[in-house]
Amino acid sequence: MSAIREDVNEPIQVLMTMHDNMNLLDFAGPLEVLNHAQHDLNNPESKAFDVTFVGPEEHVLTAQGVTLAAHISYKEAHKRLKEFDLLVVPGGKAMDILKEQAEPTKLVKAYSEVQAADPARERTLLAVDTAALFLAQQGLLEGLGATIHPDYYIKLEKECQEAAARDMGERTDVMEERYVVNNARFDLGEDVEENPYVFKKGRKGSTARKGSLARKESNARYENLVRRKSLKLGGMRVITSGGSVSGIDASLYLVSALVSLECAQEVARLMQYDWVKGVVVDAIDV
Repeated sequence: MSAIREDVNEPIQVLMTMHDNMNLLDFAGPLEVLNHAQHDLNNPESKAFDVTFVGPEEHVLTAQGVTLAAHISYKEAHKRLKEFDLLVVPGGKAMDILKEQAEPTKLVKAYSEVQAADPARERTLLAVDTAALFLAQQGLLEGLGATIHPDYYIKLEKECQEAAARDMGERTDVMEERYVVNNARFDLGEDVEENPYVFKKGRKGSTARKGSLARKESNARYENLVRRKSLKLGGMRVITSGGSVSGIDASLYLVSALVSLECAQEVARLMQYDWVKGVVVDAIDV
């Protein structure tokens, strides 16, 4: 698959991880948002996202007792990581995963390495709820901002401190927010107060690129690729969300960034959901 898409209306390739005793809403919330998103709001065939489920076994049992079927194994997912533009990682039973250093922690680390080796392609990592701990353990939040379920703020800070000490890395700014975005792309909006990407008034005006078109333009420009390569994690967009419902908010942000703001607003309307915005702490205009 080409690093630069020829058709901006091709589905964005998504990989969603699954593990036993994960939180169902951490998984189902983002999936519902992505499933509703369309490149063309008037064409139901123009699905914006193509989602693949990866699990340790053929079937996974959630903490709520619901059985879900995986499309591919983790072994296959590791081989195909370069195909995916977005990796979504639900939380739930995080302490067991951390203790055993089980999947999806290894996949998360491998995905970051793919981006570092190939910054020419724009990739995003979304950790929902307690999944932020998986990123912290692997050192992926060093020098970034992050959030998590409110009951785990202290645990996240501790995990980040241990990783920074181990790697001699930078500290993580743990924030009490709905979601936190690092390495955002500013794509649209002339009114700074209304722009869902802009949280710093001092930055220069937006270039007004939109959604998937902006993604293609960003990937095609040499100066952007050089700059992205110099950033943490090869410029990979890293998003962490608070509790389960916050994963819906973060997913709506992703739809607005990768497809269009209008699409995100329409998805929220269809779901009868009041989108609560998070914050952007590290932004690049590439």
